[in-house]
Amino acid sequence: MEAVHAFSGTCSDQILSDSERGDQKFVFLGTPISGRHHQSRMQKRLSARPSGTLESTRSGRRFDSELRPVTPEIKTEMPWLILRLLREEDAGELFLRNDQNRDHLRQWMPWLDETKSASDTLNFIRRSLESATAGTQYHYALLLDGELVGVIGFNSIEKLNHCATMGYWLAKSQMGRGYMTAAVKALIEEGFQQLALNRIQARVATGNYQSQAVCDRLGLKKEGVLRQAEWLYDHYVDLTMNSVLRTEW
Repeated sequence: MEAVHAFSGTCSDQILSDSERGDQKFVFLGTPISGRHHQSRMQKRLSARPSGTLESTRSGRRFDSELRPVTPEIKTEMPWLILRLLREEDAGELFLRNDQNRDHLRQWMPWLDETKSASDTLNFIRRSLESATAGTQYHYALLLDGELVGVIGFNSIEKLNHCATMGYWLAKSQMGRGYMTAAVKALIEEGFQQLALNRIQARVATGNYQSQAVCDRLGLKKEGVLRQAEWLYDHYVDLTMNSVLRTEW
């Protein structure tokens, strides 16, 4: 069986509060939505910004960084499987995939109960794009022959330390085919080659054997167990810290 979720199962915060949603409206399943031009401008900034400076879309401020610009689309060793930065128009399809896999993902994803509508997913994507512009997070749609089947990304990036934490999940119907291993491998290569990271890590719940198997296949080292490090709905879970260094890849 192929792994589906890592870094304790979390793939960053996927919701914003109702007060942050405003009155934005959109049509379900990827048709044009309000804010599309804003998102398009943001995508251009992500792909065209110069190395060494990152611009905040809200304030116009610039952040000093030694990290290089991210690649908007990443190829994997499987030609039919690519990683593409999330876009606002992905909101409908992404929420549908979450909803279809709710019981499956809820085993390890603490944000499922708070993702109640496509509006919640849209807000997650918008916040993800803001973080991508700041260079602190990058979330990619996992596309299989153009169909969104999961999400993978760097949920947090420590610029000063050149360290990033990965997260990922995959639809249950696509498990057991090597897709997540190929996707994580491509993301690690992006982190070391394009972003010039020194360390990439994944915190995996000790009972999440499928996600741990991905780390094991790719040679990440187990550094130890973080005891009761995450609250999962009604109980704490222990997390295995896995990591790989640039010199080891």
